[in-house]
Parts: sequence; structure tokens; C-alpha cells
Amino acid sequence: MNAASLLAGEQRPDFDVITRWVPKGAHVLDLGCGDGRLLAKLRDEKRVTGYGVELRDDNVHACVKKGLNVLQQDLEGGLSWFEDKSFDIAILSLTLQAVHKTEEMMREIARVGKTCIVSVPNFGHWPHRLSVLRGRMPVSKTLPYEWYNTPNVRVLTIPDFKRLADDVGCRIVEQVVLREDREVKWLSNLRGNLALFKLESK
Repeated sequence: MNAASLLAGEQRPDFDVITRWVPKGAHVLDLGCGDGRLLAKLRDEKRVTGYGVELRDDNVHACVKKGLNVLQQDLEGGLSWFEDKSFDIAILSLTLQAVHKTEEMMREIARVGKTCIVSVPNFGHWPHRLSVLRGRMPVSKTLPYEWYNTPNVRVLTIPDFKRLADDVGCRIVEQVVLREDREVKWLSNLRGNLALFKLESK
């Protein structure tokens, strides 16, 4: 279970930003789609078509109950079953930090999606920094586990993600940083706990 799964019962403010960025009628791939709430929201509000990819049995069943197309696959194996640029939008929402092959995953979503949307928890948020200064790993809404039971295998800041995007040949065309459900524009790496990026291949 990752941060996205833990927040499944709560309002996900990143879903509203993602929905705003997805054009009507787009063909969408939602990677690590969880219980399908985002894909269902996009279907209902934006009339999108497409697929979710999810590993956990309970989440796959939840997607099927919502009438969604879902593939049960481990993202660590890559996306070789999808052709280049076969989706208008490829989404990775609060999942990248739980993937071992981070760089490979970024290259793959950039390959299959004409546009990519990625949301990540921001380790640079000031309470996280304060926790580390006090000698403890942070626990928060977007990093909700103790160090010994977290499924997250990476922690990253907003500048870290920007560097990764550049390294894999992606250009950030839009960025939103949130603190809870409010957008943060000033000192965003310090004050925001969740960052969203819309990317295209260079």
C-alpha cells in the first residue's frame, strides 16, 4: 500500500488538478490507478477512454465494479505491451516514489503518453525537514508511514523531480504545488507537500 492507497478514503486535491489538465475525450492511461476513483472521475467529467493499470486484487475488483478497463500488472515490469504515444495522457499519481525502477518508469510513461502527468509527495516540505533535523524520519499525510513499514522506496523534492524529468528528456509544461488543497506559489519547495507536473518529451 502506498500514499495513494492510504488516502483513498479522503479527498484527493491532486485529482482536481489532474482533471483540469486532461482534455475532454482524451485517451488516458492511469498507472497505479488504485481503486479507480481518478479514472472514474475523468470518465464522468471529461468523457475519457482508456485503461488503468493496478497490481492489487482488491483495487482491480473495485475498478471492475466501477465499469473501468483495468489491467492487472506490476509496473516494475515496464509498459512494453503499449505502443509509443498510444495515449493522449499517461498519469502516474502518487506512485513514482513507490517504484524501484524510477528512471525507467519515467522513460516509459514519456514513451507511451503524448503528455504525462505525475504527482509526487514533496520531501522538501518544511515539516519533513524539521523532522529530519530532530533526528526522525517524517510521517505526514503524503508520507504516511513509519520508516520500517513504508512501501515508498524513494523520497524526493521538487528540484529533484525537475532534474529527473530533464535527465529522461522531458520538458515540464505546467506545475502546481499544493499544501493540502491550496495552491502554493511562493517558496513552494519549502511550503508545499504535494507537487504535480505536466510533461512532454523534448
